[in-house]
Amino acid sequence: MSTTVSMPQLGETVTEGTILRWAKQVGDSVAVDEVLVEISTDKVDTEVPSPAGGTVLEILVAEGDTVEVGTPMAVIGDAGDGSGDGAAGEPQEVAAQSEPEAATEPEAATEPEAESATSALSDRLLSPVVRKLVRENDLDIERISGSGQGGRITRKDVEAFIESGAAQAPAAAEEPEPAVEPAPAPAAVEPAPAAPKPAAPKPAATPARAARSGEPEVVELDRLRVRIGQNMIKSKQTAAHVWTSMEVDYERVERVRSRHKEAFKDAEGFSLTYLPFIARATIDALGEFGVVNSEFHLEERQAVFHRSVNLGIAIDLDQKGLVVASIRNAESLRLVGLARQIKALADKARAGKLEPDDVTGSTFTITNPGPFGSFMSAPVINIPNTGILSTDTVAKRPAVITSADGEDVLAIRHIGYLGLTWDHRAFDGSTAVLFLKRIKDNLENWDWEQELA
Repeated sequence: MSTTVSMPQLGETVTEGTILRWAKQVGDSVAVDEVLVEISTDKVDTEVPSPAGGTVLEILVAEGDTVEVGTPMAVIGDAGDGSGDGAAGEPQEVAAQSEPEAATEPEAATEPEAESATSALSDRLLSPVVRKLVRENDLDIERISGSGQGGRITRKDVEAFIESGAAQAPAAAEEPEPAVEPAPAPAAVEPAPAAPKPAAPKPAATPARAARSGEPEVVELDRLRVRIGQNMIKSKQTAAHVWTSMEVDYERVERVRSRHKEAFKDAEGFSLTYLPFIARATIDALGEFGVVNSEFHLEERQAVFHRSVNLGIAIDLDQKGLVVASIRNAESLRLVGLARQIKALADKARAGKLEPDDVTGSTFTITNPGPFGSFMSAPVINIPNTGILSTDTVAKRPAVITSADGEDVLAIRHIGYLGLTWDHRAFDGSTAVLFLKRIKDNLENWDWEQELA
């Protein structure tokens, strides 16, 4: 009995996924809930466990391919099971995976030229994408170290090997010995193998010239940067962005934070920052101004008002990207609970362990560039949210305050700025300003001691 593994639904709005890496290959044993494949969506990269135990009989989708939810990806069953979706001859091919020499025969029947050009790969367990990279770049597979399970060579290993320039050395060494290595000749475009080889040292020389002359370096964008770029363009093309800012006196917050920060760190294991205070004040304001906690769909002529606050927190991945993780039902949490959730999501994101549910469903977002020293920021809306709040640096600044006897005096206070980018399609400037003012009033006037009690 075999089991077909299909592309899962990784989140409410996810419709497709890209195969990043197969943790198991054809012929490998896999247990129930053992990681089978790593998948990338427009939200997050995630490991997918196997729904069944047995032997991987077929891999139907190559690494790097993007397929829709529900598409069959692999077949798992007994090693001798021929009841899968394939032809009658396929069980014998699967059974032969334990014998490398026999495993190459079906490939030779379909692609004789490719097999002769890469006969050195026939006894290695490699994904189709890795085999293609090795063939296209004429690499010596024995010189590449594998970082995958059991030392398996992955796509990243091959790409790192190429980028290191090490791939050029064997090409130069093979140049005087074309007769000893006849296999590459049939696969070459030109009839004589000597024709393309003089060009082999050029890639190694080009980076050296670029470094000396100051020429720009061209690099491939990673998946996360591509997704961020696509989402930012979509947001700017969809929402009518307007920015409003407000000055906040954090003195009351700072005094409470200073009194409790050491005890808090001893108890929780991390520092008490301004962000949980701002999050708590913002959640209260969202309860008062429900339109800011809504979605706006012009084409459908509908607005969706959320009963709960799923607070999105933008998390910096060590300057390698940005992801928004969601604290669900945040209105049920007080300050300490919010601090714990923010820390847990940040740790999870930076460890690459976010799950699809962690990055979907936010109803309002906070981004926090303040720790990096920002003065005022105008972030891009995380659609379908109708607003995003930026929390900028809190610093000591001179301010005019009213003393106990009613006199205006100059004092040194902890001052910062909040910036709200909002969708003018959903509401107007008066709502945006009143919403920000509610956050400001909360931060400046709440009994924060009681929140930490």
